[in-house]
Amino acid sequence: MAATSPAPVLHARVIAVVTAGSCAAHLWLAVSGHHGAWLSILMVALAAVCLPCTVHIWRHSRVGALKQVTVAAVGMAVLHAVLLLGAGGAGHTHGAPPPSSAVAGSGGTRLLLVIALDLSTALLAATLVARLRGLPART
Repeated sequence: MAATSPAPVLHARVIAVVTAGSCAAHLWLAVSGHHGAWLSILMVALAAVCLPCTVHIWRHSRVGALKQVTVAAVGMAVLHAVLLLGAGGAGHTHGAPPPSSAVAGSGGTRLLLVIALDLSTALLAATLVARLRGLPART
């Protein structure tokens, strides 16, 4: 009788914790009132969509949930990049400091860190999908 390899539990748990942390951050930002009403509603909706995936990843490492987290994380990286570029473009005026300092003054560094977290989450989820493909089917 051949031994089956266990699912990579730690990998799945790290993804679930990062995804849950992202959901909590979006809910906190929505409630804190730093953004407009429509953006707060969007953040609550995104958290509501991602939270069930967190549970599925934590409990069963479901490939569908991992794929959804990967797509959502890449989408969030793109959205945050658009917000970063928009902040840089809005801060640019002739005779003012370079645009890079305008972006830094408007939270550009934080947005870059958020983009890095988004891409890291997508990479973690995608690599777990690849690892799960190599495991024998569980019965």
